Amino acid sequence: MRGIELTPEHPVDRVADLAASAEEHGFDTVFGSCHYNNRDPFAALTRVAGATETVRLGPGVANPFETHPVRLAGQVATLDELSGGRAVFGVGPGDPSTLRNLGVADERGLRPVLESFEVARDLWAGERVDHDGAFEATAAGLNFEPPQGASIPVYVGGEGPHMCRMAGKRADGLLFNGSHPEDLAWARERVDEGIDQREEEVDAEAFDLAAFAAVSVSEDTDAAREAARPPVAFIASGAAPPVLDRHGVDAETTERIGEHISAGEFSAAFEAVTPAMLEAFAVAGDPDTVTERFGALLDHADSVVVGSPLGPDLDLAVELAGRALADAHD
Repeated sequence: MRGIELTPEHPVDRVADLAASAEEHGFDTVFGSCHYNNRDPFAALTRVAGATETVRLGPGVANPFETHPVRLAGQVATLDELSGGRAVFGVGPGDPSTLRNLGVADERGLRPVLESFEVARDLWAGERVDHDGAFEATAAGLNFEPPQGASIPVYVGGEGPHMCRMAGKRADGLLFNGSHPEDLAWARERVDEGIDQREEEVDAEAFDLAAFAAVSVSEDTDAAREAARPPVAFIASGAAPPVLDRHGVDAETTERIGEHISAGEFSAAFEAVTPAMLEAFAVAGDPDTVTERFGALLDHADSVVVGSPLGPDLDLAVELAGRALADAHD
């Protein structure tokens, strides 16, 4: 996969135009990020489907707390139908700093994610579902089957050890929220542990460990690093203590960043991002630097998703990132 994340903080038409450009510049998968305070990702992905011809597309990543998982399965199935069978399902526990605003941050965990995509697969296969677990459903079913049916690819989004193992054991891929080679090396070990636990025979090479990296690329290195501050703030605020320890990032500082984000104090949050956080949680710099970093990630990952912010100039960044990713693969 050569993926890109497009965030509907921009108008839907703008997202669709960027997706068309991404397809032109070699990307084969488009993920629409999902945060309650941005535009609706499925509305944006619907427009993306109409603006593109071949790219796969889906939420990156939806969570089972803002929308009932059965309804979420129906939305992905609808996207699969209207795109002619191009949907992928990215699902994960969601961003804690924004889910805190909805009062569900403490409900984040592995079980709701796992149950959500397993129930979705049953629904996509035309089954009616009774479920009593992290959520409830009684004789729930869809009145249509998507073109791909139960084979819609499922990518788990996350970075904790249990989530990584679960993805390896049950999903088609992992969108690992990481931008540093050391983190991807660690994730590869956890994924392989999960693959070893699969009950059915599986080709380990069929599983896609994707580095879902915050990327900012520009000919101007300083501008690229400055543009990376917002996503790094969100990533750092939700990073697990072992990840912070691995990179020597101060936990108290990341906690304050999370508090700023929850309060809507975004400027304060972004200003608190340190150089160590930028190095750990972003791929930011000129095209040569970004190409080199992509190559280092691909020493451990199967693929890369170029995530927000892309760069200070979005149109140019899509082109530069596409070229850098192609060079890294070569």
